[in-house]
Amino acid sequence: MAPAKRIRATELRDRLSVYYVADPEQTDRDFLTLVDDALSGGVTSLQLRAKRMPGREMYDLAVALAERCRAAGALFFVNDRVDIAVASDADGVHVGMHDLPLEATRRLVGRKMIVGFSPLAMADVVAAKRGDADYVGLGPVFGTASKADAQPKLGLFALAEQAAAAGVPSVGIGGIDVANAGAVIRAGVDGVAVISAIQGAANVRQAAASLSLAVNLAKIER
Repeated sequence: MAPAKRIRATELRDRLSVYYVADPEQTDRDFLTLVDDALSGGVTSLQLRAKRMPGREMYDLAVALAERCRAAGALFFVNDRVDIAVASDADGVHVGMHDLPLEATRRLVGRKMIVGFSPLAMADVVAAKRGDADYVGLGPVFGTASKADAQPKLGLFALAEQAAAAGVPSVGIGGIDVANAGAVIRAGVDGVAVISAIQGAANVRQAAASLSLAVNLAKIER
């Protein structure tokens, strides 16, 4: 079930550490096996992103993922589809600038569900907290091939500026892998969000474990 009460920011910062954006439309492998391996490797949050999937199919998949995440102690989010997030009893929903406005999203999901937001510019980052976002996804940090409509890359300096200005927990996203995850964390975000670094790995469980180690070491160092 979704949280009985709104999650504290301090707990959310920890649980955003390794954030897997799980996209069944970007793999030919068995998707639920990928998810199981990623969760067993140390993923702390998982977001279902399925831009072209029919609603009923996405709902059924969301229910299955919610159960898996709950069993593994990971947070479960749905991208864009507020209705499916609510219906599947997800922990949260993630919206962007071209989805429902933050205020409307909050009215639909209530006070207990986590709302994530992807801003485009610094003004949007600052406005996210006023709009009642619980966390922000900042990027693309290094650019990405996983999102067709991605913005120009931020780089670490701009990422640090946005993370400091956000006033809410944050994750970096875009072109992040085990080699650069530590630098992203040291820039000031609370977690790293990845697709291909986990989903495209030959050994998904090991990839998730290595990413978790890199993130945790960087948090100790900063």
